[in-house]
Amino acid sequence: MLDLEVVPERSLGNEQWEFALGMPLAQAISILQKHCRIIKNVQVLYSEQTPLSHDLILNLTQDGIKLLFDATNQRLKVIEVYDLSKGKLKYCGVHFNSQAIAPTIEQIDQSFGATHPGVYNAAEQLFHLNFRGLSFSFQLDSWNEAPKYEPNFAMGLASLQIPHGAMVKRMHIYTGNNLQETRAPVMPWACFLGNIYADGVDVLRDQAGPLGLKLRLLTAGCGPGVMTDAKIRTIERNIFFGDSCQDVLCALGSPHKVFYKSEDKMKIHSPSPHKQVSSKCNDYFFNYFTLGVDILFDSTTHLVKKFVLHTNFPGHYNFNIYHRCDFKIPLVIKKEGAVSQTEDCILTTYNKWDQIQELLDILLEKPVVLHRSSSANNTNPFGSTFCFGLQRMIFEVMQNNHIASVTLYGAPRTASQARPESSSSSH
Repeated sequence: MLDLEVVPERSLGNEQWEFALGMPLAQAISILQKHCRIIKNVQVLYSEQTPLSHDLILNLTQDGIKLLFDATNQRLKVIEVYDLSKGKLKYCGVHFNSQAIAPTIEQIDQSFGATHPGVYNAAEQLFHLNFRGLSFSFQLDSWNEAPKYEPNFAMGLASLQIPHGAMVKRMHIYTGNNLQETRAPVMPWACFLGNIYADGVDVLRDQAGPLGLKLRLLTAGCGPGVMTDAKIRTIERNIFFGDSCQDVLCALGSPHKVFYKSEDKMKIHSPSPHKQVSSKCNDYFFNYFTLGVDILFDSTTHLVKKFVLHTNFPGHYNFNIYHRCDFKIPLVIKKEGAVSQTEDCILTTYNKWDQIQELLDILLEKPVVLHRSSSANNTNPFGSTFCFGLQRMIFEVMQNNHIASVTLYGAPRTASQARPESSSSSH
């Protein structure tokens, strides 16, 4: 049985770990994996067809806790304890819920002090007692009839005193004063753990195709930058096709992992007559998991030749390996007429592929079907994805029409070509 400290508007945890509001999804899952012998039977709940319309939920069934993550930014928004009998809870080091202490209205009043009168929800038959960043819901099942109250009582609030002996059914930890309107806060400084995170990634391009990436980075620590919090800084970095390993390391720091390609399954679709000729050296990726970005280097020149941006949608084979990359990609749309015209539109992480096809108003070639599986296990419970080529980019599309990843290609610069000017102006 877990023994956890409640911190209103902040967290739920103990001395070993803490679920903090604003925490990235991947960090919460990492905690659960690390303590899998204690925290068991975890469910991942999400909408398969409309993943952006519902919160992503980690349900700790053995402990009666739900962690609700914002569907867009994938940061922890609400902590719900829906079965208080499965754990111990304390506030300021003093228990208000345990096997020996029942979480009654009197106990909550003693532990947390005075607040506004409880609000009664007739449909749920629940009283809601609200503090800032914390609310308790009391069950009225033990009463034979609903309590009598005046809807216009207490300055227009349908409120009254909660009956003595009422037991807490649910508890919520959130940011602000209103559970229904709460949003996931910015990532706490304690969650950075020496990593950098991307606030946004813009694809830089010309008429032919992508040129590179402009990354707005969040970092905790010392150094030049714009202060967004007491200890969090925002900086901008630009990476271009043809940049060297040293350029990338100076801009982004060391990658979380370096991965050497053992094979290229897409090589068969290449028009090159030498596509079957194997290289003595393997190209290699810099994996920046907290940025949601992979950078591929040529094994011979050690220059950037490819970028991969990951959206981290649930239901994809690579879910939870990368943090979500919140990208913006300009697409060039050609308009037919007497005079050839072009128009730009912006594609984001959250656009669906059928929306993009409608905007482009062109007939694309049939997609390449991609079936991912590991070498140890050939099964993939999420099914195949579909790859569409467009303007020197490959869009990997899931079966629900959401984009799983975008691969950007560009011709590397030769040694005689200068680096684009915009890359030298980092903030």
